[in-house]
Formats: sequence, structure tokens, C-alpha cells
Amino acid sequence: MMQKLDEEKRILAKGYAVFSKDSKFEAFDFTRHPVGDRDILIEILYAGICHSDIHSARSEWSKGIYPMVPGHEIVGRVIAIGKNVKKFKVGDYAGVGCMVNSCGECEACKESKEQFCQNGKTIFTYNCRDCFHDNEPTYGGYSNNIVVSEKFAINVPNDAPLEVVAPLLCAGITTYSPLKFSKVKAGDKVAVAGFGGLGSMAVKYAIKMGAEVSVFARNEGKKEIAKRMGVERFYTTTDGVHERFDMIISTIPTSYDVNAYVNLLKFGGEMAIVGLPPSENSPQIDSMNLVLHGGRKVYGSLIGGIKETQEMLDFSLKHKIYPEVEIIGARAEEIDLVYEKLTSGKASFRYVIDMQTL
Repeated sequence: MMQKLDEEKRILAKGYAVFSKDSKFEAFDFTRHPVGDRDILIEILYAGICHSDIHSARSEWSKGIYPMVPGHEIVGRVIAIGKNVKKFKVGDYAGVGCMVNSCGECEACKESKEQFCQNGKTIFTYNCRDCFHDNEPTYGGYSNNIVVSEKFAINVPNDAPLEVVAPLLCAGITTYSPLKFSKVKAGDKVAVAGFGGLGSMAVKYAIKMGAEVSVFARNEGKKEIAKRMGVERFYTTTDGVHERFDMIISTIPTSYDVNAYVNLLKFGGEMAIVGLPPSENSPQIDSMNLVLHGGRKVYGSLIGGIKETQEMLDFSLKHKIYPEVEIIGARAEEIDLVYEKLTSGKASFRYVIDMQTL
């Protein structure tokens, strides 16, 4: 529904929040900043649940800002626009990923690497102080709407399957970006470590890019699914593996031995780390092992810039590359149950909240 815009009025919103690192989700009414001249107001239709949401909600990376409304995999309908908006019109579909603003002036921002804003002004979609709006906390997608600068919204075609588009705004770009950075091409041997929501997307993109893909998972529970996706080899351990890889992408969100994967790289191979375990369990790289296995590169990758995110979405839609999802209702108890499944290894690949049921 189109909303009449009062440029001075804050936007009423409702959703689900945690009020401490140990709490369960509760209904939460709040407000968002007014729609500025270059902002759009999106009615959220679907919001993906990312493992990062759990780490943030439970203060596993750093102390969270509470109450916290997680969610940075957002897709919905534009219901109001600022007077200077050019990129969208009312009725369009739009997506929001992990960022909602940055300085726009530094070298990184000018190169559309806003996630690495050199002035420290990357504003994340939730659990962040928004320096552009009086340092108020940002609230994410487990809610009925969001206000965002048009520069940080992604164009979504009107015929796109919205429920599977939402997770692409994090899981998609997080895995697409390093595969592009490492210039994965036909014939390359790529290994994906971790086969959850992120890992499954990495597999799909790497296969579409022509790579021969192997998977490392903690058990054989998803072996048949991996094989159906086109995975060549499925491993449950690095021990005794003789295969060597041009690229390894680690999506593992728990503690693991990075060095064991470095040792599986070919000379000149690259390992991208995108999974982030809790801070106290952050894996370490042995410098001696790295020196003795020289000629290999290890790097971290953080989502992707807005330009690359749009590229990823266009690529995904063109080739029909979508996550495996399970849709849940917008109810606190259902979100709590998904969090339990994701942390206990009982999860499917990606869960998406149908915010229309709020």
C-alpha cells in the first residue's frame, strides 16, 4: 500500500527484537527516521535469517546494541519515495543487504567498496549507530518496513521470486564476491568448506562459473544434496585428502583448523575466509605453516559493494541461482526455533521469514 509521505514525520514500525544477548525474541514497536529527499520507504515482504544474526544477537562478535532487530537479507515493495529519488518509483521491488549508508567520499566508497569505508562510516543494516541520523541505532529486516538511501537499495525485477531473492542480499554476495575476486574460471578446482546457507550458494556459483567443485562438511547428512547440485567430491575431513585446489572458500561459522585447508591449496592457490566464528573461537593461522607452504594466498572477504551486489543479483536471476529455503511465519517462537536449529546443526540451508504474516 502506498504511504502518504510527511517529510518531517518518523516512520512507525513493528517487528521482533531481542533485548539482551540471552533473551528470546519479543514483539517490538519502534520508529525509523523520516524519509529523506533521496530515501525510499520499503514495505518488507521477506527477510532472510543469517547466521550473522545469531552471532550479533548473542554478542558473540562484540557487545550488541539492544533492543536489537536483526535481519540484513531484505526484499520488499517501495511504498514511498523522497522528492529527489531517481532510481525507484512507488510500486517497484527493492532489496536491502548488509549496509544502508557510507561516507561516499573515500577511495573505497568511490570504487563501490562501501563495506570498507575508510572514514569508518559504513552503516550496517542493524546493530549499528547511524552517524547520518543522530547516532540512532539501526534496526533490521525482522520488521514490517525500512527506510534506506536509494543508493543502498538494490533493484529487484517485478517478476523475481522474492522469497528466494532475499537471502541473496547476504548469502549470495558473500560468496559471489570472493569467487569473482579470485577469478574462478572453467576448469578450476574449487573447494567449499562448510555446506550450510553460505556454502550451498558458493557451490552453485562456482559450478555456474565452470569450476570442478568439492565440498567439506562435518558429516554426510547433506552428501546426496551436494551431489545433486553437481559437486564432484564430498569430504567430511581434511585428513588424507590428496586433491589440491585452485581456490578454497571457507564459510565455516565455528572454530576449525585453517592451516589444514591452506595445506590443500595448489601452489599459487587462494583461500577466501567468509565465515566468522564467535570471537573467542576465532581460528588462527600458523605463521610457520604459512611460510613452509609458501606461494599460497589467504584473504578475508566481507560481503560486497552495492555495484557488485546488483551484479550478483542480475547474475543469479539470469541463471536461476537461488538458495534452498524454508519459509517460516513472522512469529517470535518460529524465529527462536530457527536459531536453535542453526546452532545445533539441525538446520536446512536458509530460512526466510514471510513478513506479510506479521
